[in-house]
Amino acid sequence: MTRWRNIAAAASLLLTAGGALAQPERSPVAIPATVPASALPAADALFTDPALKETRAVIVLKDGKPIYERYAPGYGPGTRLISWSMAKPITSTLIGFLVADGKLELDTPAPVPEWRNDARAKITLRQLLHMASGVKHIEAGPAPERADTNRALFADTSADIAKAAVAEPLEVPPGTRFEYNTLTTHILARIVSDVVAPGATPAERKRKVRAFINDRLAGPAGMASLLCEFDPQGNLYGGSLCFATARDWAAFGQLYLDGGVVAGVQVVRPDWVRFVTTPSPTNPGYGGQFWLNRKPANGKDEALFWRAGPPDAFAAIGHLGQYVIVVPSKRIVVVRLGKTQDDVLQPVRDGLAKLVNSFEPKGSLAVSK
Repeated sequence: MTRWRNIAAAASLLLTAGGALAQPERSPVAIPATVPASALPAADALFTDPALKETRAVIVLKDGKPIYERYAPGYGPGTRLISWSMAKPITSTLIGFLVADGKLELDTPAPVPEWRNDARAKITLRQLLHMASGVKHIEAGPAPERADTNRALFADTSADIAKAAVAEPLEVPPGTRFEYNTLTTHILARIVSDVVAPGATPAERKRKVRAFINDRLAGPAGMASLLCEFDPQGNLYGGSLCFATARDWAAFGQLYLDGGVVAGVQVVRPDWVRFVTTPSPTNPGYGGQFWLNRKPANGKDEALFWRAGPPDAFAAIGHLGQYVIVVPSKRIVVVRLGKTQDDVLQPVRDGLAKLVNSFEPKGSLAVSK
């Protein structure tokens, strides 16, 4: 993308003999006068403050243009970085394409054959997207080896992650309780595969779904590095395992900041952008696989920074401190990628809140703080 040309040229001069990048203190880009003076130190702090480590990449876009880009040693513009649960909004976007194509409907029963003859038959696609299916899934807990997500990703049920995801029983009526869990998104990913590649072999299933991702999302959105993984049955790891460069994660955020439009082309329908960023009935802090900067149902600080605002911010968030934060009122996208244990993430959230809130809302005459 042309907006990265100067950055890429400068970065290429920083390659060492071992192939690692000796990173600059700040990105080699022109900083517009409208960028607040406190923004760059707030972004730098994500690398320099010991409480905020380990940050591996930070990018800030303002009005679609990069104003900050920095990497930890050993990482650079070409490094694909793991999504963890930032894959969930990717899967949601794929579902959105199929809804737009008329191949899926939000408020009809989710097309899961294993659920046709029991109470789960009433679960809708909307409820799956809102993490309110009512199905019993264990995301985490004191015995991580027993958690459904860990077993399906890394242990005894990993040979067919979709089979494991749809096998669990109903625990509460659909649409009555928010229960964040990764296997719900793997069910959504299985639905994508079933629609895109019905009856296909695992290899053909994988090929067709990957082509669908490239043709509908990665290509049009300028995310050439996007690579999502599949299980042995050809099921997309739609809740956890996608990889992309920091720049391409920023491009994903910009896609949603611009209402689904890229270079004048409507890639994601505006009604889907509205849907995924609208508070869900069972949790105001969650939309359609995106986290919202609203007070969550449990009142805890575990996603964004609802106590600090702004209320229109929303984000793709992943395990160990992966963030793509979109703030329409300030016309910014903030990407932070790294490896910070989840139980010590609050300083990172505070640091991101400070960075986001260093920018004035669009239209404000103030340019610094």
